[in-house]
Amino acid sequence: MSGYIVTGGAGFIGSMLVRRLLREGVGKITVIDNMLTGHEENLAEVRDGVDLHRVDICDYDAIAPLVRGAGTVFHLAAIPSVPRSIREPVPSHEVNADGTFNVFRACSEGGVGRVVYAASSSAYGDTEVLPKVETMAPRPKSPYAVQKLLGEYYASVFYSCFNLDTVCLRFFNVYGPRQDPTSPYSGVISIFMRSVVERTTPTIHGDGEQSRDFTYVEDVVELCLKASRAKGVAGKMYNAGNGNRYTLNQVWSTLTRIEGVDIPPKYGPPREGDVRDSQADTTAAVRDLGHAPRFSLEEGLRRTLAWYREHGH
Repeated sequence: MSGYIVTGGAGFIGSMLVRRLLREGVGKITVIDNMLTGHEENLAEVRDGVDLHRVDICDYDAIAPLVRGAGTVFHLAAIPSVPRSIREPVPSHEVNADGTFNVFRACSEGGVGRVVYAASSSAYGDTEVLPKVETMAPRPKSPYAVQKLLGEYYASVFYSCFNLDTVCLRFFNVYGPRQDPTSPYSGVISIFMRSVVERTTPTIHGDGEQSRDFTYVEDVVELCLKASRAKGVAGKMYNAGNGNRYTLNQVWSTLTRIEGVDIPPKYGPPREGDVRDSQADTTAAVRDLGHAPRFSLEEGLRRTLAWYREHGH
């Protein structure tokens, strides 16, 4: 078994993972992406180093031969939006639930070495206890959260029933370069970046005191690699945050201070399906996977802002 597959490899996180794999010189890297939320330009300067297939994970017959015999499959392809899953539940389900089942089935039947699945902290929902620990009962509040949780369950079942080696990582709020700020469903930090670069007023949904475990994309990518290589972790799930939490007001304040501007935000109604507070307990990921986040919020924001300035977003 050899080679690496990245589903969703033209997306924000996936394209960073592809770059990390290329830096390591790991051998053949195959990207599967239908460009629904990914962009080929995210791979522009590394395009010659990857085998890119513009196919949909909902098409089993298209993906099965691509993953056959791979050493590791990183399954990141998704429609990654809570509000979109509420407004458009059918396509979200087809990609996040049915498509994910297809990936696990293709990997199982194709003899793949390990699947690292990008799960979501949205599975926790609102819990009074923080930080959120993997042993907590899930309380999903949106179709997206249910779909990503279903993927975890399938990962566990494909391990126990079909002997497919799987590891699930519950991503918290990942941010960094190449996160698309133009979609109505964009992550809040990418929207903040665009606002501060263009000197426009952002709208914060709610009072801005909701908190998130914002995690810089390179720390998440590093954990994906560690999860692909760790021993004794098959069939398990881990938090992939950095163990801190910051309010949206704190993030905007930090960003405007870095940029040296004073732009008070506007406030709008809360978004449907949003959780109030999110923070990862990273004890298990540190112990079993060697998780060691390197980037503080300020350092991550500085790096992300530098990229947005340079690329004119």
